Amino acid sequence: MNEEIKLYRNFKKTRNLLLYACAVNILLAIMLLYGIGTFDGIFKIKLSIASGGILLIMFVLSFKMLASIKDKSPLIQIDSNVFSGRTTPVAKAFGRIEWQDVTDLQLKKVGGDTLAAITIDNVSKYDGKVSKFLWKMAYDEQNSKLNIMYSASEIEINADELYKLFLKYWKK
Repeated sequence: MNEEIKLYRNFKKTRNLLLYACAVNILLAIMLLYGIGTFDGIFKIKLSIASGGILLIMFVLSFKMLASIKDKSPLIQIDSNVFSGRTTPVAKAFGRIEWQDVTDLQLKKVGGDTLAAITIDNVSKYDGKVSKFLWKMAYDEQNSKLNIMYSASEIEINADELYKLFLKYWKK
């Protein structure tokens, strides 16, 4: 009984995320144009640098999302022994995680998204898998545990269903 669940990209949700990103890019471009003095002839350096930097980051993220839209592989895979996901950069970097290492599972509201947060106890097993930057994002120094978040914003189900699915396999 090694049943495997594969959750794929929901193209409607992805399209909505791309439209939202395009709207943010347009607003940032207008802010950049205003900052460089296009409308009033006054150069505002802080606004120009901030909006230009954020716009550049948003463009890169938008193009990465556009490039991954043709990918038909599952974004989250779950079976009775391990699970893996590619819905957040940290989850993608950690790859396959064993259920025996999971100590807690909860829903967390982060920004405008609700994420399934999985806490992992066996930190040494996953120590060399990711870059220092991603490790710092996932590692909780107070508890000496890893917190890895999985988003439902691009997959076929919502965050509550994802949480229940993770909970079902964790309790097996």
